[in-house]
Amino acid sequence: MKFEIKHEIPGRIRIHVMQGRMSVTQADTLLYYLKSLESVTQATVYERTADACVCFSGDRASLIQTLRRFRYESVEVPEAVLSNSGRALNSEYKEKIASQIIWHCARKLLLPYPLRAAWTVWNSLHYLKAGLVSLAHKKLEVAVLDATAIGVSILRGDANTAGSVMFLLGIGETLEEWTHKKSVGDLARSMALQVSRVWVKSGDQEVLVETSQVKEEDLVVVHMGNIIPFDGVVVSGDGMVNQASLTGEPLAVHREKDGYVYAGSVLEEGEITFCVKKVGGSSRYERIVTMIEESEKLKSSVEGKAARLADQLVPVTLVGTAVTWLLTRNTTKALAVLMVDFSCALKLAMPLAVLSAIRQAGDGGITVKGGKYLEAVAEAETIVFDKTGTLTEAKPTVKQVVPMGEMHEEELLRLAACLEEHFPHSMAKAVVQAAQRAGLDHEEMHSKVEYIVAHGISSYVGEERVIIGSAHFVFDDEHCTIRPEYQERFDALPEEYSHLYLAIDGVLEAVICIEDPLRPESAEVVKALHQAGFKKIVMMTGDSERTAAAVAARVGVDEYYAEVLPEDKAAFVKREKAAGRRVLMIGDGVNDSPALSAADAGIAISDGAELAREIADITVAADDLYEIVRLRRLSTALMKRIDRNYRKIVTINTALILLGVGGVIQPTTSAMLHNASTLLISVESMKEL
Repeated sequence: MKFEIKHEIPGRIRIHVMQGRMSVTQADTLLYYLKSLESVTQATVYERTADACVCFSGDRASLIQTLRRFRYESVEVPEAVLSNSGRALNSEYKEKIASQIIWHCARKLLLPYPLRAAWTVWNSLHYLKAGLVSLAHKKLEVAVLDATAIGVSILRGDANTAGSVMFLLGIGETLEEWTHKKSVGDLARSMALQVSRVWVKSGDQEVLVETSQVKEEDLVVVHMGNIIPFDGVVVSGDGMVNQASLTGEPLAVHREKDGYVYAGSVLEEGEITFCVKKVGGSSRYERIVTMIEESEKLKSSVEGKAARLADQLVPVTLVGTAVTWLLTRNTTKALAVLMVDFSCALKLAMPLAVLSAIRQAGDGGITVKGGKYLEAVAEAETIVFDKTGTLTEAKPTVKQVVPMGEMHEEELLRLAACLEEHFPHSMAKAVVQAAQRAGLDHEEMHSKVEYIVAHGISSYVGEERVIIGSAHFVFDDEHCTIRPEYQERFDALPEEYSHLYLAIDGVLEAVICIEDPLRPESAEVVKALHQAGFKKIVMMTGDSERTAAAVAARVGVDEYYAEVLPEDKAAFVKREKAAGRRVLMIGDGVNDSPALSAADAGIAISDGAELAREIADITVAADDLYEIVRLRRLSTALMKRIDRNYRKIVTINTALILLGVGGVIQPTTSAMLHNASTLLISVESMKEL
């Protein structure tokens, strides 16, 4: 690539690419390439000027050499990156606004007044029709105000005023449409599907492969609790599929052979093998955009309140116009009132503030699925933490395998990993990683694996039934026994670790001791959440009373509950809500899903179970628990911004009405200032909180 350096300071360089006009695709390709470089910390590409601004660390000379080697055709960019970048949308609306301004100026300068007046009358029919349709539906909305203002100006023979009003309305509508689509697009991209590896059927084996290697017609196996990564048709197995994030259906739907499954849905129960029909992520992206635009359930109550208030103020504006005309008999003053309405700013600024907050959360690694969840976070009094993978580091490690029979430690660990690798829980990952570190490769020795939520796993190896899970599952539910000669070893198990129990044909064969260290920031985060306004911070865990008490004391929670089942967590959340308190639930496992659903806002840890992430309303980054504190502060700041917006809108528009009634400003000036203030407040609403 040929380029020249336009400006540079240490760690930052701006270049101009020596070519003709840069296309949107070329700009996205260059940006993708720049962001893929290890030395590049931030990059922006401007397609109109063919410029790129690059922030980097490391050696400047090597960056220059890397840029010289760049060729558009040599970079393979994922289709989802090109189709969902948002760059084409911005380019489209910039050209649309430029065309509107050029056409308006050319019309005023080049067309004689009679032709301009005829064009104005013709163009006004669109606005007049919209106003009449609104009245026909017995609604007094903004369209009625616009139609009245334009219609009165035309009846007075003032085509210039009518034309200017329509021009300003057109610009305003285009900007509103642009900002809304851009905000929705940013949000949808933050929610886009990200699955790195999947199980592909190869003969009789399941092979773990990168998602990018999957092709159409490949057979993909999905186990219970995992996300369905592509659209496809089920060829074997059956299960209950949660499609809530795509369809809004509250209950899982049954899918069996020949049933269609969608990327982004989650298999709650069962196991399926499906034939891939679409490998791109664009279909899911488009569905998410549609969901965000159409789903009222995602809107916060403040957004609904703004919309209702906006419609309620339209009759007030009409009455004010009529009263002004009756008192002054001055049509110009009456029109000045009519040009101002509170509803535009209310209906635009509030949703934009919410969408902007969601986008900002996404930039910080927090995915929020709707405005009402930010409102819930701001108002919540009780916050409930699961322990494992949430208050702990989500990186448990196997410290010891204690045999309870004649089998060797390595063979026991190999068998445990063979079962656990199919299920997305931090404890299961610890077992699989321990086997990998020990170099214990294995073939699929077992038959179909059954996962019992919050208890464990069962399967058959040959004729032998193998189970692995909690003490409650192995001893209370399955009634497994301990060989008498190993009872003393069992009683001496180290108390500082969590334990997984492995049994074959009803006899305990091993105990896997897992260390699950606390996150170093847990205690400080709990303290910060108290300071942020939470009145009750609770920890719930399936671990023993002894382990739970020790962790609760170190972290500083107000209450803790040990040896709880999934339904116990959900029941606690419901009791808190029944007592009039808004509740947040934070978890990472399949067993947390009922409580995540029951809470006012369910928050999942990003590297937890896919079912938990799908059901949760918010997902936070796994590497920093402080994200929850930031989320609370962001939500609180959003509510304050919305309150400020209310005050600004009422103050500015009231002032414009008074200036119009006093004859200080003309109707066109009133309309211009009204639209300008609406856009300024909207732009302000889109700034970082």
